[in-house]
Amino acid sequence: MGMPVITASSTTRDQAITDLIQSVALEETALSHILNAEGEKIQKMVALPDVTPEVLLATNKSVESMVNAVSRLEMILQSKLSSFNDCLCQPDISLE
Repeated sequence: MGMPVITASSTTRDQAITDLIQSVALEETALSHILNAEGEKIQKMVALPDVTPEVLLATNKSVESMVNAVSRLEMILQSKLSSFNDCLCQPDISLE
């Protein structure tokens, strides 16, 4: 999967807000892929025929660390969106 691209064509306030929301949506998509990969990691480890409890615990710790990191990023994204709540109800003003 390639890197997402947002074109730099923001000329209005509404477009700038739309671009911000789009960037958050792209970040959310990336985070969902990370969480899915962590789930697949657990499934593969559990399916191993000779996996030890120590290996399962280490895998769990790794996944827990990644989930915590994703949770922190989710809070940052929520903050990013919240900072524009007041902007959504005001009229469009050109940035030029």
